[in-house]
Amino acid sequence: MAEDSNEAQGEPADGGSGTELKERLASEMRAALKAGQKIRLGALRLLSASVKNREVELRRPLSAQEFLEVAGREVKRRKEAIEAFAAAGRDELVAKESEEREVLQAYLPAAMSEEELTALVDEAVSATRAAGPGDLGKVMGYVMGKARGRVDGKEVQARVRERLSG
Repeated sequence: MAEDSNEAQGEPADGGSGTELKERLASEMRAALKAGQKIRLGALRLLSASVKNREVELRRPLSAQEFLEVAGREVKRRKEAIEAFAAAGRDELVAKESEEREVLQAYLPAAMSEEELTALVDEAVSATRAAGPGDLGKVMGYVMGKARGRVDGKEVQARVRERLSG
């Protein structure tokens, strides 16, 4: 029973209920509304809507891992929007999207460092006995399985290609 109380106080366990994260989201939305933080509130409302849509699709409440996947997709959307707005010279929209992305990233696990990613790619190449570029899929599957939600797939793919071709 001690494990349950620790789980409620800290990060929810993988595969557990996303209830704690949804409660945190609702609490932060109320706080942002009271504080008049429009951009923060908007980002949190969009995340809440995305979570609800995913629950409707699955016809059940989300697990903590599924909640994190939804949050990760929202962060990725903001990143892509930032790149598009920057290319178009829309600095005010870049600033807004950046602020939203920062709000949403608080729901994700800490990003993997360069050293951790390099070590994980090396481990994956050894574990899968990858010999060349044809083994990209095996290595990618291994790395993404271990680094779920902590690293961008494009970055992993670039690292794996570099490692397998070199």
